[in-house]
Order: sequence, then C-alpha cells, then structure tokens
Amino acid sequence: MAKSNCEVVVCTYRVKAGREKDFLALLKRHWPTLNKLGVVVDQPRMILQRRDSAEAPCFVEIFAWKDRGFEIAHQHPEVLALWEPMEAMCEERGGQPATEFPHYSLLEL
Repeated sequence: MAKSNCEVVVCTYRVKAGREKDFLALLKRHWPTLNKLGVVVDQPRMILQRRDSAEAPCFVEIFAWKDRGFEIAHQHPEVLALWEPMEAMCEERGGQPATEFPHYSLLEL
C-alpha cells in the first residue's frame, strides 16, 4: 500500500448563528489564497455544509497540503489574516470544539 506525500486536512468549522454570511466570505477566499501561495495541491477543494440546529451552521472543508505547506501557511500573513477572523466566528457546540483540523495521509490502493 503506497502512501502519497500530500497530507489531507478535514477542517470543521462550527459557525456562530448570525455569522454565516461573513464566514462564507472568508471561506470563499481561503483555498484560493492557499493555492496562490503554492502550499496546497492544485486540485479542487470540497466544501460541505450542515446545520447543527435550526440556526447553527457547520462547514467542512477538505483539501490537501503540499509538503511543508501547513508549516508555511502558519507563518504567512495573508493566511493568518483569514484564519484569525474565521476562528473568531466559530464556537464550541454539542461538546465539540469550535474548529477541528485532523490531517490524514492519502493512501493509494
């Protein structure tokens, strides 16, 4: 079983009620910014949405980091200018953290 060099991240954002529009404006810019900086694999990201309750949206964003992309992004001002307000628009909910970012290795079967 071969393992790829890229690292897939599954980002979960539990957005505060009433902040959905502002959050989506930032999320729309997130992957294009990462792609422009060359830190993600050049393939479309996936965005999923659900509601934890009638008013509480939850979004999942899935994409793959290039080698060292995660490290580089964490130090880049353009990325931090997105991540900080995105984090502030999220909240802990249902015993789950406001945001989650587990990384996975891509297996080639």
